[in-house]
Amino acid sequence: MDALSRTSDWSGVRVVVAGFGVSGYAAADNLLFLGAQVTALDEATSPEKAEKAELLETLGATVRLEVGATAELPADVDLVVTSPGWKPSAPLLAQATERGIPVWGEVELAWRLRDPEHAAPWLAVTGTNGKTTTVQMLTSILLAAGLRAVAVGNVGLPIVEAVMDPEPYDVLAVELSSFQLHYTHSMSAESAAVLNFAEDHLDWYDDEPGAPDWTPTGMQRYAADKARIFERVQRACVYNLADDATEEMVLEADVVEGARAVGFTLGMPGTGNLGVVEDLLVDRAFIEERASSAAELCTLDDLASTAPHFVANALAAAALARAHGVSQQAVRDGLRAFRPDGHRIALVAESDGVTWVDDSKATNPHAAQSSLGAYDPVVWVAGGLAKGARFDDLVVAVRERLRGVVLLGRDRQVIADALSRHAPDVPVIDVGADETGDPMERVVDAAAGLARSGDTVLLAPGCASMDMFSNYGARGDAFAAAVQARIAHTD
Repeated sequence: MDALSRTSDWSGVRVVVAGFGVSGYAAADNLLFLGAQVTALDEATSPEKAEKAELLETLGATVRLEVGATAELPADVDLVVTSPGWKPSAPLLAQATERGIPVWGEVELAWRLRDPEHAAPWLAVTGTNGKTTTVQMLTSILLAAGLRAVAVGNVGLPIVEAVMDPEPYDVLAVELSSFQLHYTHSMSAESAAVLNFAEDHLDWYDDEPGAPDWTPTGMQRYAADKARIFERVQRACVYNLADDATEEMVLEADVVEGARAVGFTLGMPGTGNLGVVEDLLVDRAFIEERASSAAELCTLDDLASTAPHFVANALAAAALARAHGVSQQAVRDGLRAFRPDGHRIALVAESDGVTWVDDSKATNPHAAQSSLGAYDPVVWVAGGLAKGARFDDLVVAVRERLRGVVLLGRDRQVIADALSRHAPDVPVIDVGADETGDPMERVVDAAAGLARSGDTVLLAPGCASMDMFSNYGARGDAFAAAVQARIAHTD
């Protein structure tokens, strides 16, 4: 199986695709095209999945979408391709490991399926927060440079579809989660960036009960998966000068000879890095005169937001683009054109001197801290599914900014306890204690009662949304609707 690639003979190769979501369907579809014998398994179905299953079955695949479908790995299997998010302890994957059957993720499959005659280089991005924004910024820059580029991976197009496109791309902007990287073994990105590293997904990387002391902790396994993105990098390893963990990942990476380490900072950059000088984003890494001067990339006013984490994302995207050979002008034009998706530091309204901001995408403490750092004073709206995360460091870092806090969601007490320990004087309203009425209306009413003229009310939950909402977008929409309803009622 180690030798399988785009040009291999796939006929007779028996592949089980674990999971039948977007990436699972793309993997199954393209493996069928190559001639593999495909069995796709998933525990859940839907009208859309059923329709896709019927299509693949007419092409010769076996598709099972039902409870219990993934409990047992079929007897005759050469390869398992897993969807992102499947833990190694899942029965199907654990059985494959026990039987010595290779387990690839979609990323590994896509890397092997690149066309050797037109293999577009990959510019890869990971990090606890900011991945999607950075990849979308990078794509905007690459398009401004006149390149045929697309955002793929954890955002946008499935990577397998991109590499199998009959019209080759010039370059791919690849967002990779730790889940995807866990099952990636041979990728060699042209350049890669780790934006930051903090607690997240510890429910996925939970420590094993009774494990020996020498067993890596959940955080260590999470870090190791993130660091995989730097392995075999060809040109540049981009890291965050304000985050020692990302630099450590670069130092320990086994890269292609000649690859460079390039840092980014919100301060003045040293030689070999990108950073900010007064109101300019500048490059001291990819110019010949970098020892004595800097190249202007754009101004802060060219960006959709001057929030510190947004500027940091822009610098990381610029570094990857510059490593690819993109001009200063294209960096500027791409960043000027970029506008973030909804629910990322999105202005909802300004009323009676109070600014209301939706950053529902801040689904872990690190993201919430980055968001809170852009506002002062702030009424913080937080809570949801904490995914095993702690909030003590966040509260210590932002407590001087807090006018008050409004809590909702299943794990709100985790945040309340951290506030009690480290910011006991900050007013806290727990709307989750009252189960009557619309919860977001109660949140907005409570926040309005705490806010004063000049304050920002910020929805930056620090938690996932699925305890109360279908996704973070639905949570942000509910917040915005409740804000608009309150303003309309009080006008």
